[in-house]
Amino acid sequence: MAGRGSSGNVDHRFTKARIDAIELAPWEYDEVAVSTEITPVHARSILSRNQSPDIPFSVSINPYQGCEHGCIYCYARPSHAYLELSPGLDFETRLFAKVNAAELLRTEFAKASYQPQNICIGANTDPYQPIEQQLKLTRQLLEIMREHRHPVTLITKSALVLRDKDILSELANEGLCRVMVSVTTLDESLRRRLEPRAASGKGRLKVIEQLTAHGIPVGVLAAPMIPRLNEHELERILIGAAKAGADCAGYILLRLPHELTTLFEQWLDEHYPGRKQAILSILRQSRHGQLNSAAFGERMRGHGEFADLLAQRFRLAARRLGLDASRPPLRLDRFIRETRQLDLFD
Repeated sequence: MAGRGSSGNVDHRFTKARIDAIELAPWEYDEVAVSTEITPVHARSILSRNQSPDIPFSVSINPYQGCEHGCIYCYARPSHAYLELSPGLDFETRLFAKVNAAELLRTEFAKASYQPQNICIGANTDPYQPIEQQLKLTRQLLEIMREHRHPVTLITKSALVLRDKDILSELANEGLCRVMVSVTTLDESLRRRLEPRAASGKGRLKVIEQLTAHGIPVGVLAAPMIPRLNEHELERILIGAAKAGADCAGYILLRLPHELTTLFEQWLDEHYPGRKQAILSILRQSRHGQLNSAAFGERMRGHGEFADLLAQRFRLAARRLGLDASRPPLRLDRFIRETRQLDLFD
């Protein structure tokens, strides 16, 4: 599908009935352009909480559901099934914007019971995907973070984050923010297939450089690492990020929960059929014979020979580049509580 990560929709685990799509001849796909549909929604809550021991935050905000970047590997794709939509093309083209996100956050900060802790924006879908340029939901959230001196971590692969460097610089001056930039590959040919509407890998290194120049602490996420596809770039990505000013790093082995297994296999058939079996074989060896594991800790790193070697390579490179040093936690003592009168029923 032109300009999209997925070539179509797949049945999801809650599908009640199947409607077959119109079949196109291979030469017809280049003529297909699927428009993006944005639905404004009024969310009932905005803070998502987790108790996962392998995630460095327990509270997150995702102002958008679905993501136009179209990354075929995105582990958030299966969440679209809860909306009775496909994790395939629907995830990239039928987006939902939580237009009351900032209002809900302000209400949370006004609660007497609220205790500040690092909030991650963008744990599931990119907060700086293309529709943010017009809707500015992420910027609205950051404005409230600044107003209340609240700590925040952003995860993105978009250069649009540079638009908000004014707010991020202010927060950084008080030890209240960090940006993690995801870099999957520096091979532009691969990037166009993996992440068709995302910034180039080299462009993301420039984002790290520019954020760092404004005093904003930045880390790099080499993720996901895919055997026989991009894992050989691990050290190169870390070197590029360190030169650009990153001060910490992480990596994740490819995860394929739920419908993502089918989507990724279809993608391999289309783009890398000759490598498909080798890639899937190594993933199975790293996931106890399966293509996915939900076990804490192991789900991010895998196990076995390949996973152990990847972890060793990461540790050695990170140590050599100074990306493994512990960083001070974001400050919690600067928080200014919202003082407005809450609605009677808040």
